[in-house]
Amino acid sequence: MTHNSALWITRKRGPFAVDSAPMPEPRTGEIVVQTRAIAVNPFERLIQTVGDLITPWIRYPAIVGTDVAGEVVALGSGVTRFAIGDRVIGFAAGAEKGHRSAEGAFQSYVVLLEHMTSPVPASIPLEAASALPLAICTAAAGLFESDKLAMSPPSETPARKNETLLVWGGSTSVGCNAIQLAVAAGYDVVATASPANHAYLKKLGARAVIDRCDPYATASVIGAMRGRRTCGAIAIGSGSARACIDALAAASDGRRFVALATPPVSFDDVPAGAGRWRKLVPVLARIVLDNLGLMLRARQRGVRTKFIWGGSPVGNDIGPMIFEHYLPAALATGRYIPAPDVEVAGDGLTAIPGALERQRRGVSCLKLVVRI
Repeated sequence: MTHNSALWITRKRGPFAVDSAPMPEPRTGEIVVQTRAIAVNPFERLIQTVGDLITPWIRYPAIVGTDVAGEVVALGSGVTRFAIGDRVIGFAAGAEKGHRSAEGAFQSYVVLLEHMTSPVPASIPLEAASALPLAICTAAAGLFESDKLAMSPPSETPARKNETLLVWGGSTSVGCNAIQLAVAAGYDVVATASPANHAYLKKLGARAVIDRCDPYATASVIGAMRGRRTCGAIAIGSGSARACIDALAAASDGRRFVALATPPVSFDDVPAGAGRWRKLVPVLARIVLDNLGLMLRARQRGVRTKFIWGGSPVGNDIGPMIFEHYLPAALATGRYIPAPDVEVAGDGLTAIPGALERQRRGVSCLKLVVRI
């Protein structure tokens, strides 16, 4: 009999611990994947520390984790796109509202939704491919959802648009995917990043890349977008929202809308245990004040903003658009590459907390992956 193990969050704001887990059974439209690689994200460590605020629907003990790559071992009824043994990546929806721990990535065997899963060609290592699901979902939600930028979908032969997308934070995992998706949809892209990552972002398709650390970065972005119709901006990272608002306000033509991928204040320094409220209260106060300030700034400059929820494609047409209709062929032909680059941060479920902590300390244009 096959045994399943998982990295559990044992209780609300509790520690991670490896223990046995039920062997998942696929329901209609689901598959079970034997996990080979898991990429870690800030979202997972925030569930542990402030999950009662950002994901209050999760019941504990819980299995979280979003980015998974592996091989299909079981098929639910109605599944037609996959066969046993297929190499796949998928968005593990265990932390989404209405889903269950069997769908959390941090385990040896995980349930994936068929419409949130893509085959992976043999030419791409599963470790590299595991970097994609949450990042591409977050980027796609911001670019294509009707209440965000509502851009045209990506395709094999996109019609060229005379419109420019601003990606502030282009070297992040979300930024790398936003650039590729926008180019695949026919748009021109201006991005920001530190100078060390400029060549990489141009390889992904950005026309111009501006040094985000330059005190005149916003003015340089405005210059790079001058004379072009804008389709909006996606703001990733600290200070990005304000900069995108100012850049779009200066645009002479096009859509003035900023899709916000990150909150204005980080929760990274809020602990799960002792000292929690001493750290949390000032962060919450700053979030309220900063959001009010951004709202006022955007209104004064005629710019609209809205936050992205990276998991929303699970329940709308964006998920199938990416994982069923675009990504399989794009990966197979090399038109889309897993980005950013990955680094294996350890082996086994016990290595995940260390990878999350290393990520908290900061990485640049890199995704940390654990092999299972």
